[in-house]
Amino acid sequence: MNKSTLALAVAVGVLAQQAGAAGFIEDSKATLGLRNFYINTDNRDSAANSAANKAAGVQSKNEEWGQGFIFNFTSGYTEGTVGFGLDAIALLGVRLDSGGGTNGSSPKTRTNYGSYGGTVFPSESNGDAVNQFSSLGLTAKAKISQTELKLGTLQPKLPVIVTNDGRLLPQTFQGGQITSNEIKDLTLVGGQIEHAKGRNSSNNEELSIAGANGRTASGRDSNKFIYAGGDYKITKDLTAQYYYGNLDQFYKQHFLGLVHNWAIGPGVLKSDFRYFNSRDDGANGHDANYYTTGYYGSGVTKGKVDNNLYSGLFLYSVAGHTFGGGYQVSNGNSDFPWLNQGDGSSNYTITDMQIQKFGRAGERTWQARYAYDFAKVGVPGLTAGAVYLRGDNIDHATGDKTEWERDLSVAYVIPEGPLKNLGLTWKNAMWRNDIPGQRDQDENRLIVSYSIPLL
Repeated sequence: MNKSTLALAVAVGVLAQQAGAAGFIEDSKATLGLRNFYINTDNRDSAANSAANKAAGVQSKNEEWGQGFIFNFTSGYTEGTVGFGLDAIALLGVRLDSGGGTNGSSPKTRTNYGSYGGTVFPSESNGDAVNQFSSLGLTAKAKISQTELKLGTLQPKLPVIVTNDGRLLPQTFQGGQITSNEIKDLTLVGGQIEHAKGRNSSNNEELSIAGANGRTASGRDSNKFIYAGGDYKITKDLTAQYYYGNLDQFYKQHFLGLVHNWAIGPGVLKSDFRYFNSRDDGANGHDANYYTTGYYGSGVTKGKVDNNLYSGLFLYSVAGHTFGGGYQVSNGNSDFPWLNQGDGSSNYTITDMQIQKFGRAGERTWQARYAYDFAKVGVPGLTAGAVYLRGDNIDHATGDKTEWERDLSVAYVIPEGPLKNLGLTWKNAMWRNDIPGQRDQDENRLIVSYSIPLL
Protein backbone atom coordinates (compact mmCIF):
# COMPACT_ATOMS: atom_id res chain seq x y z
CA MET A 1 0.00 0.00 0.00
CA ASN A 2 1.59 3.35 -1.03
CA LYS A 3 1.69 6.36 1.25
CA SER A 4 -1.22 8.25 -0.31
CA THR A 5 -3.49 5.17 -0.16
CA LEU A 6 -2.57 4.54 3.48
CA ALA A 7 -3.22 8.17 4.41
CA LEU A 8 -6.58 8.06 2.62
CA ALA A 9 -7.57 4.91 4.51
CA VAL A 10 -6.63 6.47 7.87
CA ALA A 11 -8.58 9.64 7.09
CA VAL A 12 -11.68 7.67 6.05
CA GLY A 13 -11.45 5.70 9.29
CA VAL A 14 -11.44 8.90 11.32
CA LEU A 15 -14.42 10.16 9.36
CA ALA A 16 -16.34 6.99 10.06
CA GLN A 17 -16.15 7.86 13.77
CA GLN A 18 -16.94 11.56 13.40
CA ALA A 19 -19.30 11.76 10.42
CA GLY A 20 -22.20 12.64 12.68
CA ALA A 21 -20.44 15.76 13.94
CA ALA A 22 -22.07 19.09 13.15
CA GLY A 23 -20.70 20.67 10.00
CA PHE A 24 -19.78 17.50 8.13
CA ILE A 25 -23.35 16.96 6.89
CA GLU A 26 -24.73 20.48 7.32
CA ASP A 27 -22.11 22.01 5.02
CA SER A 28 -22.12 19.18 2.47
CA LYS A 29 -23.05 19.79 -1.16
CA ALA A 30 -23.85 17.35 -3.94
CA THR A 31 -24.64 17.93 -7.61
CA LEU A 32 -25.29 15.75 -10.63
CA GLY A 33 -23.95 17.22 -13.84
CA LEU A 34 -25.30 16.03 -17.18
CA ARG A 35 -23.21 16.64 -20.29
CA ASN A 36 -24.25 15.61 -23.81
CA PHE A 37 -21.16 15.97 -26.00
CA TYR A 38 -20.75 15.67 -29.78
CA ILE A 39 -17.50 16.24 -31.67
CA ASN A 40 -16.67 16.09 -35.37
CA THR A 41 -13.11 16.61 -36.60
CA ASP A 42 -12.33 16.84 -40.32
CA ASN A 43 -8.66 15.91 -40.84
CA ARG A 44 -7.57 17.17 -44.24
CA ASP A 45 -4.71 16.63 -46.70
CA SER A 46 -4.45 12.84 -46.51
CA ALA A 47 -5.78 9.77 -48.28
CA ALA A 48 -6.99 8.57 -44.92
CA ASN A 49 -9.57 6.10 -46.17
CA SER A 50 -7.01 3.60 -47.43
CA ALA A 51 -6.77 0.26 -45.64
CA ALA A 52 -3.18 0.96 -44.56
CA ASN A 53 -4.05 4.33 -43.05
CA LYS A 54 -7.09 2.93 -41.28
CA ALA A 55 -4.94 0.21 -39.74
CA ALA A 56 -2.59 2.90 -38.47
CA GLY A 57 -5.46 4.95 -37.05
CA VAL A 58 -5.24 7.66 -39.72
CA GLN A 59 -8.74 8.82 -40.52
CA SER A 60 -10.10 11.74 -42.51
CA LYS A 61 -12.95 12.17 -40.03
CA ASN A 62 -13.15 11.61 -36.27
CA GLU A 63 -16.69 11.64 -34.89
CA GLU A 64 -18.17 10.61 -31.53
CA TRP A 65 -21.25 11.41 -29.45
CA GLY A 66 -21.97 10.52 -25.85
CA GLN A 67 -23.82 11.28 -22.65
CA GLY A 68 -21.82 12.03 -19.52
CA PHE A 69 -22.87 11.92 -15.87
CA ILE A 70 -20.69 13.77 -13.34
CA PHE A 71 -21.59 13.36 -9.66
CA ASN A 72 -19.77 15.66 -7.24
CA PHE A 73 -20.00 15.41 -3.46
CA THR A 74 -18.20 17.90 -1.20
CA SER A 75 -18.54 17.44 2.55
CA GLY A 76 -18.21 19.98 5.29
CA TYR A 77 -15.72 19.52 8.14
CA THR A 78 -16.16 17.85 11.51
CA GLU A 79 -15.85 20.06 14.60
CA GLY A 80 -12.64 20.44 16.55
CA THR A 81 -9.20 21.96 16.15
CA VAL A 82 -8.66 19.69 13.17
CA GLY A 83 -11.71 19.22 10.95
CA PHE A 84 -12.03 16.20 8.69
CA GLY A 85 -14.03 15.77 5.51
CA LEU A 86 -14.48 13.59 2.44
CA ASP A 87 -15.12 14.51 -1.20
CA ALA A 88 -16.14 12.21 -4.04
CA ILE A 89 -16.45 12.40 -7.81
CA ALA A 90 -18.18 9.66 -9.81
CA LEU A 91 -17.95 9.70 -13.61
CA LEU A 92 -19.93 7.74 -16.19
CA GLY A 93 -19.78 8.09 -19.98
CA VAL A 94 -22.30 6.33 -22.24
CA ARG A 95 -21.61 5.98 -25.96
CA LEU A 96 -24.40 7.14 -28.24
CA ASP A 97 -22.42 6.96 -31.49
CA SER A 98 -18.79 6.41 -32.50
CA GLY A 99 -19.11 7.53 -36.09
CA GLY A 100 -19.16 4.06 -37.64
CA GLY A 101 -15.50 3.36 -36.88
CA THR A 102 -14.24 6.95 -37.05
CA ASN A 103 -13.61 7.37 -33.32
CA GLY A 104 -9.95 8.34 -33.84
CA SER A 105 -8.35 5.35 -32.14
CA SER A 106 -5.74 2.92 -33.45
CA PRO A 107 -5.74 -0.87 -32.81
CA LYS A 108 -3.11 -2.78 -30.88
CA THR A 109 -0.42 -4.50 -32.97
CA ARG A 110 2.77 -6.48 -32.33
CA THR A 111 4.89 -3.33 -32.32
CA ASN A 112 2.41 -0.80 -30.91
CA TYR A 113 0.13 -0.88 -27.87
CA GLY A 114 -2.52 1.10 -29.74
CA SER A 115 -3.88 4.52 -28.89
CA TYR A 116 -5.05 5.54 -25.44
CA GLY A 117 -8.58 5.72 -26.82
CA GLY A 118 -10.69 7.56 -29.33
CA THR A 119 -11.63 11.20 -29.36
CA VAL A 120 -14.15 10.73 -26.54
CA PHE A 121 -14.26 7.07 -25.45
CA PRO A 122 -11.71 4.43 -24.47
CA SER A 123 -11.18 1.77 -27.11
CA GLU A 124 -10.91 -2.00 -27.25
CA SER A 125 -7.71 -3.67 -28.50
CA ASN A 126 -9.16 -3.67 -32.04
CA GLY A 127 -9.72 0.11 -31.89
CA ASP A 128 -13.51 0.01 -31.43
CA ALA A 129 -15.05 2.39 -28.90
CA VAL A 130 -16.40 0.88 -25.67
CA ASN A 131 -20.11 1.17 -24.89
CA GLN A 132 -19.49 2.95 -21.60
CA PHE A 133 -16.75 3.81 -19.11
CA SER A 134 -16.77 4.94 -15.49
CA SER A 135 -14.61 5.77 -12.49
CA LEU A 136 -14.89 6.79 -8.85
CA GLY A 137 -12.54 9.16 -7.07
CA LEU A 138 -12.39 9.77 -3.31
CA THR A 139 -10.56 12.59 -1.56
CA ALA A 140 -9.94 12.67 2.20
CA LYS A 141 -9.33 16.13 3.57
CA ALA A 142 -8.31 17.78 6.83
CA LYS A 143 -8.36 21.44 7.84
CA ILE A 144 -6.72 23.34 10.65
CA SER A 145 -7.20 27.10 10.80
CA GLN A 146 -6.79 28.30 7.18
CA THR A 147 -4.68 25.35 5.99
CA GLU A 148 -6.22 22.42 4.11
CA LEU A 149 -4.74 19.03 3.20
CA LYS A 150 -6.27 16.79 0.53
CA LEU A 151 -5.27 13.20 -0.31
CA GLY A 152 -6.73 11.15 -3.14
CA THR A 153 -8.41 12.39 -6.31
CA LEU A 154 -7.44 15.95 -7.27
CA GLN A 155 -8.28 18.40 -10.07
CA PRO A 156 -5.64 21.14 -9.72
CA LYS A 157 -5.72 24.25 -11.89
CA LEU A 158 -2.35 25.89 -11.36
CA PRO A 159 0.27 27.37 -13.72
CA VAL A 160 2.38 24.16 -13.66
CA ILE A 161 -0.48 21.60 -13.67
CA VAL A 162 -3.89 22.06 -15.27
CA THR A 163 -6.81 19.60 -15.26
CA ASN A 164 -8.32 19.10 -18.73
CA ASP A 165 -12.11 19.31 -19.04
CA GLY A 166 -12.48 19.56 -22.80
CA ARG A 167 -14.40 16.36 -23.55
CA LEU A 168 -17.30 14.31 -22.19
CA LEU A 169 -15.72 13.72 -18.76
CA PRO A 170 -12.92 15.60 -16.96
CA GLN A 171 -9.37 14.46 -16.34
CA THR A 172 -8.40 13.67 -12.73
CA PHE A 173 -5.12 13.18 -10.86
CA GLN A 174 -4.10 11.06 -7.87
CA GLY A 175 -1.91 12.50 -5.13
CA GLY A 176 -1.86 14.97 -2.27
CA GLN A 177 -2.05 18.76 -1.98
CA ILE A 178 -1.83 21.29 0.82
CA THR A 179 -3.23 24.82 0.52
CA SER A 180 -2.62 27.56 3.08
CA ASN A 181 -4.18 31.01 3.48
CA GLU A 182 -2.75 31.78 6.91
CA ILE A 183 -1.08 35.01 5.73
CA LYS A 184 -3.36 37.79 4.52
CA ASP A 185 -3.40 38.15 0.71
CA LEU A 186 -1.04 35.17 0.27
CA THR A 187 -2.12 31.72 -0.96
CA LEU A 188 0.49 28.94 -0.78
CA VAL A 189 0.06 25.59 -2.55
CA GLY A 190 2.19 22.45 -2.66
CA GLY A 191 1.64 18.86 -3.66
CA GLN A 192 2.71 15.64 -5.29
CA ILE A 193 0.92 13.84 -8.13
CA GLU A 194 1.50 10.15 -8.84
CA HIS A 195 -1.03 9.22 -11.54
CA ALA A 196 -3.45 10.76 -14.02
CA LYS A 197 -6.76 9.44 -15.36
CA GLY A 198 -7.38 10.71 -18.86
CA ARG A 199 -10.60 12.30 -20.05
CA ASN A 200 -11.28 9.22 -22.22
CA SER A 201 -10.20 6.56 -19.74
CA SER A 202 -11.19 4.68 -16.58
CA ASN A 203 -7.60 3.86 -15.65
CA ASN A 204 -4.95 5.75 -13.72
CA GLU A 205 -1.76 6.04 -15.76
CA GLU A 206 1.74 7.20 -14.87
CA LEU A 207 2.95 10.60 -16.06
CA SER A 208 4.92 11.60 -19.14
CA ILE A 209 5.52 14.34 -21.75
CA ALA A 210 5.28 14.65 -25.54
CA GLY A 211 7.89 12.52 -27.27
CA ALA A 212 8.11 9.86 -24.55
CA ASN A 213 4.38 9.21 -24.08
CA GLY A 214 3.81 6.89 -27.03
CA ARG A 215 2.29 3.50 -26.23
CA THR A 216 5.27 1.52 -27.48
CA ALA A 217 8.07 -0.45 -25.87
CA SER A 218 10.24 2.70 -25.88
CA GLY A 219 7.65 4.86 -24.10
CA ARG A 220 8.72 6.17 -20.68
CA ASP A 221 6.84 7.61 -17.71
CA SER A 222 7.17 8.76 -14.10
CA ASN A 223 5.10 8.40 -10.96
CA LYS A 224 6.20 11.62 -9.24
CA PHE A 225 5.37 15.20 -10.09
CA ILE A 226 5.98 17.67 -7.28
CA TYR A 227 4.82 21.28 -7.33
CA ALA A 228 4.76 24.31 -5.05
CA GLY A 229 4.15 28.02 -5.26
CA GLY A 230 1.86 30.84 -4.39
CA ASP A 231 -0.22 33.87 -5.33
CA TYR A 232 0.30 37.20 -3.55
CA LYS A 233 -2.10 40.12 -3.89
CA ILE A 234 0.22 43.12 -3.81
CA THR A 235 -2.85 45.35 -4.12
CA LYS A 236 -6.50 44.59 -4.81
CA ASP A 237 -5.75 44.99 -8.54
CA LEU A 238 -2.25 43.47 -8.77
CA THR A 239 -1.36 39.80 -8.18
CA ALA A 240 2.10 38.23 -8.44
CA GLN A 241 2.66 34.47 -8.87
CA TYR A 242 5.54 32.01 -8.59
CA TYR A 243 5.26 28.24 -9.08
CA TYR A 244 7.69 25.36 -9.47
CA GLY A 245 7.01 21.95 -11.00
CA ASN A 246 9.25 18.90 -11.36
CA LEU A 247 8.30 15.75 -13.28
CA ASP A 248 10.89 13.25 -12.03
CA GLN A 249 13.31 12.17 -14.80
CA PHE A 250 11.79 14.58 -17.33
CA TYR A 251 11.83 18.30 -16.55
CA LYS A 252 12.00 21.11 -13.98
CA GLN A 253 9.91 24.22 -14.55
CA HIS A 254 9.76 27.68 -12.96
CA PHE A 255 6.82 30.02 -13.54
CA LEU A 256 6.50 33.76 -12.89
CA GLY A 257 3.22 35.59 -13.44
CA LEU A 258 1.81 39.08 -12.97
CA VAL A 259 -1.87 40.00 -13.38
CA HIS A 260 -3.12 43.59 -13.20
CA ASN A 261 -6.58 45.14 -13.56
CA TRP A 262 -6.72 48.84 -14.39
CA ALA A 263 -9.88 50.90 -14.63
CA ILE A 264 -9.59 53.01 -17.77
CA GLY A 265 -12.54 55.21 -18.69
CA PRO A 266 -15.77 53.17 -18.62
CA GLY A 267 -13.99 49.82 -18.80
CA VAL A 268 -11.22 47.70 -17.27
CA LEU A 269 -7.90 46.70 -18.85
CA LYS A 270 -6.54 43.34 -17.68
CA SER A 271 -2.83 42.66 -18.27
CA ASP A 272 -1.60 39.08 -17.89
CA PHE A 273 2.17 38.41 -18.11
CA ARG A 274 3.59 34.87 -17.93
CA TYR A 275 7.10 33.40 -18.05
CA PHE A 276 8.10 29.71 -17.96
CA ASN A 277 11.67 28.42 -17.65
CA SER A 278 11.85 24.66 -18.39
CA ARG A 279 14.95 22.46 -18.27
CA ASP A 280 15.79 18.74 -18.32
CA ASP A 281 15.76 16.51 -15.25
CA GLY A 282 17.39 13.13 -14.73
CA ALA A 283 17.16 10.67 -17.63
CA ASN A 284 15.72 13.30 -20.00
CA GLY A 285 19.19 14.84 -20.16
CA HIS A 286 20.89 11.74 -21.63
CA ASP A 287 18.46 8.88 -22.40
CA ALA A 288 16.78 9.04 -25.83
CA ASN A 289 13.75 7.12 -24.55
CA TYR A 290 12.94 10.08 -22.26
CA TYR A 291 13.50 12.80 -24.89
CA THR A 292 10.82 15.30 -25.81
CA THR A 293 9.80 16.91 -29.11
CA GLY A 294 11.39 19.99 -30.66
CA TYR A 295 14.14 20.82 -33.15
CA TYR A 296 17.80 20.32 -32.26
CA GLY A 297 19.47 20.98 -35.60
CA SER A 298 20.56 18.67 -38.45
CA GLY A 299 17.05 17.22 -38.69
CA VAL A 300 16.99 15.96 -35.09
CA THR A 301 13.44 16.29 -33.68
CA LYS A 302 13.85 14.85 -30.17
CA GLY A 303 16.13 15.80 -27.29
CA LYS A 304 16.24 17.10 -23.74
CA VAL A 305 13.86 19.75 -22.41
CA ASP A 306 15.19 23.24 -23.20
CA ASN A 307 12.56 25.98 -23.37
CA ASN A 308 11.84 29.54 -22.27
CA LEU A 309 8.32 30.80 -22.93
CA TYR A 310 7.28 34.46 -22.56
CA SER A 311 3.78 35.83 -23.10
CA GLY A 312 1.56 38.82 -22.54
CA LEU A 313 -2.22 39.06 -22.94
CA PHE A 314 -4.27 42.27 -22.76
CA LEU A 315 -8.06 42.31 -22.41
CA TYR A 316 -10.20 45.46 -22.33
CA SER A 317 -13.81 44.97 -21.16
CA VAL A 318 -16.48 47.63 -21.57
CA ALA A 319 -20.30 47.53 -21.88
CA GLY A 320 -20.40 43.77 -22.58
CA HIS A 321 -17.54 43.88 -25.12
CA THR A 322 -14.12 42.34 -24.48
CA PHE A 323 -11.33 43.21 -26.91
CA GLY A 324 -8.03 41.38 -26.59
CA GLY A 325 -4.59 40.91 -28.05
CA GLY A 326 -1.50 38.97 -27.06
CA TYR A 327 1.97 37.81 -28.04
CA GLN A 328 4.00 34.73 -27.08
CA VAL A 329 7.59 33.65 -27.71
CA SER A 330 8.82 30.04 -27.35
CA ASN A 331 12.65 29.98 -27.20
CA GLY A 332 14.98 27.00 -26.99
CA ASN A 333 15.53 23.68 -28.72
CA SER A 334 12.48 21.89 -27.33
CA ASP A 335 8.76 22.51 -27.54
CA PHE A 336 7.12 23.84 -24.37
CA PRO A 337 6.76 20.87 -21.93
CA TRP A 338 3.79 20.02 -19.71
CA LEU A 339 2.20 16.89 -18.22
CA ASN A 340 1.04 15.04 -21.32
CA GLN A 341 0.20 11.35 -21.29
CA GLY A 342 -0.93 11.46 -24.92
CA ASP A 343 -4.64 11.15 -24.12
CA GLY A 344 -5.57 14.84 -24.07
CA SER A 345 -4.18 17.48 -21.73
CA SER A 346 -4.10 21.20 -21.00
CA ASN A 347 -1.40 23.70 -20.11
CA TYR A 348 -1.33 27.21 -18.66
CA THR A 349 -0.38 29.19 -21.76
CA ILE A 350 -2.37 31.98 -23.40
CA THR A 351 -2.31 29.92 -26.61
CA ASP A 352 -3.92 26.68 -25.35
CA MET A 353 -6.73 26.62 -27.90
CA GLN A 354 -9.41 24.19 -29.08
CA ILE A 355 -7.06 22.34 -31.45
CA GLN A 356 -3.46 23.48 -30.94
CA LYS A 357 -1.12 24.83 -28.22
CA PHE A 358 1.27 27.08 -30.27
CA GLY A 359 4.30 26.28 -28.13
CA ARG A 360 6.66 24.69 -30.66
CA ALA A 361 10.40 25.34 -30.59
CA GLY A 362 11.18 28.82 -31.90
CA GLU A 363 7.52 29.74 -32.38
CA ARG A 364 6.33 33.36 -32.21
CA THR A 365 2.56 33.73 -31.87
CA TRP A 366 0.30 36.77 -31.91
CA GLN A 367 -3.40 36.63 -31.24
CA ALA A 368 -6.52 38.76 -31.41
CA ARG A 369 -9.78 38.00 -29.63
CA TYR A 370 -13.24 39.41 -29.10
CA ALA A 371 -16.18 38.38 -26.90
CA TYR A 372 -19.62 39.81 -26.20
CA ASP A 373 -22.09 39.31 -23.35
CA PHE A 374 -25.61 39.79 -24.71
CA ALA A 375 -26.97 40.55 -21.23
CA LYS A 376 -26.12 44.15 -22.08
CA VAL A 377 -28.85 44.13 -24.75
CA GLY A 378 -31.44 42.24 -22.73
CA VAL A 379 -30.48 38.60 -23.44
CA PRO A 380 -28.85 37.34 -20.20
CA GLY A 381 -27.05 34.01 -20.51
CA LEU A 382 -26.06 34.44 -24.17
CA THR A 383 -22.36 34.93 -24.97
CA ALA A 384 -20.22 34.68 -28.10
CA GLY A 385 -16.53 34.91 -28.85
CA ALA A 386 -13.84 34.65 -31.52
CA VAL A 387 -10.07 34.10 -31.32
CA TYR A 388 -7.47 34.17 -34.09
CA LEU A 389 -3.84 33.10 -33.59
CA ARG A 390 -0.94 33.00 -36.00
CA GLY A 391 2.40 31.38 -35.18
CA ASP A 392 5.54 31.61 -37.30
CA ASN A 393 9.30 31.06 -37.04
CA ILE A 394 8.69 27.39 -36.04
CA ASP A 395 12.05 25.61 -36.19
CA HIS A 396 12.22 22.82 -38.79
CA ALA A 397 14.88 21.11 -40.90
CA THR A 398 13.32 22.47 -44.11
CA GLY A 399 13.08 26.06 -42.85
CA ASP A 400 10.80 28.08 -40.60
CA LYS A 401 7.14 27.00 -40.60
CA THR A 402 3.83 28.66 -39.77
CA GLU A 403 0.41 27.75 -38.38
CA TRP A 404 -2.82 29.58 -37.59
CA GLU A 405 -6.07 28.79 -35.81
CA ARG A 406 -9.46 30.49 -35.69
CA ASP A 407 -11.91 29.56 -32.91
CA LEU A 408 -15.57 30.59 -32.67
CA SER A 409 -17.96 29.91 -29.79
CA VAL A 410 -21.59 30.64 -28.95
CA ALA A 411 -23.10 29.67 -25.60
CA TYR A 412 -26.45 30.14 -23.93
CA VAL A 413 -27.36 29.28 -20.34
CA ILE A 414 -31.06 29.60 -19.48
CA PRO A 415 -31.07 32.12 -16.59
CA GLU A 416 -34.44 31.35 -14.99
CA GLY A 417 -37.55 29.20 -15.13
CA PRO A 418 -37.97 25.41 -14.92
CA LEU A 419 -34.93 24.82 -17.16
CA LYS A 420 -32.67 27.25 -15.29
CA ASN A 421 -28.93 26.48 -15.80
CA LEU A 422 -29.52 24.36 -18.92
CA GLY A 423 -26.56 25.22 -21.15
CA LEU A 424 -26.13 25.01 -24.93
CA THR A 425 -22.69 25.52 -26.51
CA TRP A 426 -21.34 25.39 -30.06
CA LYS A 427 -17.58 25.57 -30.69
CA ASN A 428 -16.01 25.70 -34.14
CA ALA A 429 -12.28 25.70 -34.88
CA MET A 430 -10.15 25.79 -38.02
CA TRP A 431 -6.39 25.05 -38.03
CA ARG A 432 -4.05 25.45 -41.00
CA ASN A 433 -0.27 24.88 -41.21
CA ASP A 434 2.66 24.12 -43.51
CA ILE A 435 4.48 21.79 -41.08
CA PRO A 436 5.53 18.54 -42.82
CA GLY A 437 3.56 15.55 -41.53
CA GLN A 438 0.84 17.67 -39.93
CA ARG A 439 -2.73 17.74 -41.26
CA ASP A 440 -5.08 20.71 -41.40
CA GLN A 441 -8.19 20.36 -39.26
CA ASP A 442 -11.75 21.68 -38.99
CA GLU A 443 -13.65 20.83 -35.83
CA ASN A 444 -17.15 21.29 -34.40
CA ARG A 445 -18.31 20.58 -30.86
CA LEU A 446 -21.91 20.68 -29.63
CA ILE A 447 -22.46 20.51 -25.87
CA VAL A 448 -25.69 20.40 -23.87
CA SER A 449 -25.17 20.61 -20.11
CA TYR A 450 -27.37 20.68 -17.04
CA SER A 451 -26.60 20.66 -13.33
CA ILE A 452 -29.01 19.23 -10.74
CA PRO A 453 -28.41 20.20 -7.09
CA LEU A 454 -28.93 17.18 -4.82
CA LEU A 455 -27.86 18.66 -1.44
